[in-house]
Amino acid sequence: MASEPAPAASSRASVSRTHTSDYLPDEMDLGNAKHLIVVSNRLPVTISKDAKGEYHFKMSSGGLVSALSGLKRSIQFTWIGWTGFFIPHKDRPIVDKRLMEEYSCLAVYLDDDVADKHYNGFSNSILWPLFHYHPGEMNFDESHWLAYRQANLTFAEAVMSQVRKGSMVWVQDYHLMLLPLFLRAMVDGPESLGEATASEVERLQRGLVRGTDVPEKEHCQEIKIGFFLHTPFPSSEIYRILPVRREILLGTIQCDLVGFHTYDYARHFLSSCTRILSLPTMPNGVQLPTGAYCQVGTFPIGIDPESFVKGPETPAVSKRIKELEQRFQGVKLIVGVDRLDYIKGVPQKMSALELFLEQHPEWVGKVVLIQLAVPSRGDVEEYQNLRATVNELVGRINGRFGTVDFMPIHFMHKSLPFTELCALYAVSDVCLVTSTRDGMNLVSYEFIATQQERQGVMIISEFAGAAQSLNGSIVVNPWDSQQVADAIFEAVTMPQEVRAENHSKLFKVTSLAILPFNFSQYSFILLVRRKVFGNVLGQHVCGRTRSTKGWWSKRATNRAHTQPEYRLAHPRKRRRRAQARGCRCRCLSSPSPLPSHLSLLPGLEWLLTTVRSAGVVWGWLG
Repeated sequence: MASEPAPAASSRASVSRTHTSDYLPDEMDLGNAKHLIVVSNRLPVTISKDAKGEYHFKMSSGGLVSALSGLKRSIQFTWIGWTGFFIPHKDRPIVDKRLMEEYSCLAVYLDDDVADKHYNGFSNSILWPLFHYHPGEMNFDESHWLAYRQANLTFAEAVMSQVRKGSMVWVQDYHLMLLPLFLRAMVDGPESLGEATASEVERLQRGLVRGTDVPEKEHCQEIKIGFFLHTPFPSSEIYRILPVRREILLGTIQCDLVGFHTYDYARHFLSSCTRILSLPTMPNGVQLPTGAYCQVGTFPIGIDPESFVKGPETPAVSKRIKELEQRFQGVKLIVGVDRLDYIKGVPQKMSALELFLEQHPEWVGKVVLIQLAVPSRGDVEEYQNLRATVNELVGRINGRFGTVDFMPIHFMHKSLPFTELCALYAVSDVCLVTSTRDGMNLVSYEFIATQQERQGVMIISEFAGAAQSLNGSIVVNPWDSQQVADAIFEAVTMPQEVRAENHSKLFKVTSLAILPFNFSQYSFILLVRRKVFGNVLGQHVCGRTRSTKGWWSKRATNRAHTQPEYRLAHPRKRRRRAQARGCRCRCLSSPSPLPSHLSLLPGLEWLLTTVRSAGVVWGWLG
């Protein structure tokens, strides 16, 4: 960005209406090997079996699937994941053949008991509530921990069957936090991890079933491993509750790069590494005892802009908008779209609305909450209890304030098609998000993108990751019912000129947040490959391998906690230092021009100037 003028506001608005994949370069600098292996708990393909025993395959929808679709021109990638249900051994060759030929996917087969205890047991009954600050919902069981280790080992063996020299392995989410450790031990050998970590690997693999056809490690040296967490990472005081806290951290820091949605999550991760593992950390990574360096970065994800910005203009959505406007004429609509999960704060939302109607009886009959609760994990007892609680609240509030012609809450426990959802966003005056803890919450971005005509008000929980960037919204504490009730009153009485001004700010931020939908994944992959910010920016940095001390100096490492190093030396000094190291190039003599496709990314000028993200610099400067 330092080499190119910033785009005008009008051009930004036009960019926000275009798929960001259109701006991806045809050829990306990914090093010698352009082979990406994406590993997630589930495959991006939905597999079903009919009554005749025939298998059917359908590509799933989702943010990660869409984000990677723009990379197919430049990278050969294989997706590894669980099939979703048990497939008999005799059918697996057929499934494997179709998955690889049609979708470039490799299936991981888990026994039903292991799959259930890994996913529903440890992942969603231990890690999910802990990472979302609900430790009271945890239910630790040693058999679940054993299944989690077994599943991660099976996934690591599947990855080993696909890697080759220079491959990039991109591990997704909290289901697979031990995979990097197991994979690193297979590729480099346990001895390369240090004596203490090698003994930890041996202990973790004790009692597990090993595969019989795992390839030799010689063919897959010099791989890069990246890990991205799609949930929050809790503060060290919360994380330390986990009985296997050391093992999870040891599994994750064997990556070359660990990514999070926000700087706060990255900071909590680094703090946990310092306090629990007693490892030295810098603002952008963890120093391992072997001399390797695990880099930590933030990569906020956004939404697909075109469908939501242009959605209200389509005939089907436009027709539905008119029907809803006629149905709720003269009423202020508040929309809530959440999964029915205890982290989404749906009961808190209901309680705040009840308090608002109680304190402002003049608004009874003039305000309606349309709450969409997407079903989630209905077979789990905690979620069944949550649904019963929400149903009781809805019945109580409707019974107290409702009439024959009016109900203050319209509650739907189901998913809606895109046409209905887009129309619902477009006709609403307020969007209410009361998550008690949320990684990002893309509902806020979707609502803002559809509100160019109505310019509705955004009320968002301070515990949602998106709240940090949504300047122009009303930020609330969902646990404070009075504050949320006051925010509802402020939203429904807000003058139009104030709404327009706030929406202008929100749409500008959302337009920028939309871009990382693909670009954050793109920059993540580049960082996994290069592992230093300079290469992402087009600068040349002397090559180092993972076994070295890294690109920072010993002196800089020693003073990392007391004096942030955010100044770059004069070009001639950098050149002399590079020559003293034996480098004959003009190393870091001057930054190369920022590629045009990266100039669209907000915040890269901070990296170009300081080799640190804006969040890190802001943290240093207060």
